[in-house]
Amino acid sequence: MTESLENLLASAEQARREKRLADARCDALAAVALAEQADDSESTARAITLWARSERDLGDKEVALRAYKKAATIYRDRRDALHLAHTLRHLGDIHQDAKRAAEAEPLFREALEIYRAHPAAPPLDLANALRPLALLQHDAGNFDEADQLWEEAKNLYAQVNVLPGVAECAGRLALIARQREDPERARQMLAEASTAAQDSGDYNSQRYVNEVRTWISG
Repeated sequence: MTESLENLLASAEQARREKRLADARCDALAAVALAEQADDSESTARAITLWARSERDLGDKEVALRAYKKAATIYRDRRDALHLAHTLRHLGDIHQDAKRAAEAEPLFREALEIYRAHPAAPPLDLANALRPLALLQHDAGNFDEADQLWEEAKNLYAQVNVLPGVAECAGRLALIARQREDPERARQMLAEASTAAQDSGDYNSQRYVNEVRTWISG
């Protein structure tokens, strides 16, 4: 990778962190062109991923979708399993946000299969792959699978001390228990969600748990 390409990639990442989204997109696109010109597939995939993120940040989901697909093709060709899984999850997220569950599900499942098979898969990445599939199954009323997925994700979030994740998963498990008319488990999961939300200090987590408490009590 040339120094100019590395500088462009770093600039795009910095602009995104600073919420200068148009600058991030501009730098990412310049990096894509430079990487493709250099026939550097690794850097091209990285640059395209940054471009896709910036397009998604700016609200152009369909352009982001096309960019992520292009990055996924490169990662698959390079046999870069973990980057492929991460990209597939983002593709699934875009479809899920657009209410295209049929398109999202196989992407989530492939990402999850890759993470489960990879010995170096970070627990947080696995948890983040479990979450959208659990949400999809929960919303579809497939409570048996959703329960298993939320439980596994909850344990992984706890393992890496991501308390907002624990709070959400436990809250979802409480809702499933309520749906199954299992008040004891619903209370248990709600208590776990409440503790995680309070310990996290995250306002959104605390608000979510309060909403779950209201739904369960209703």
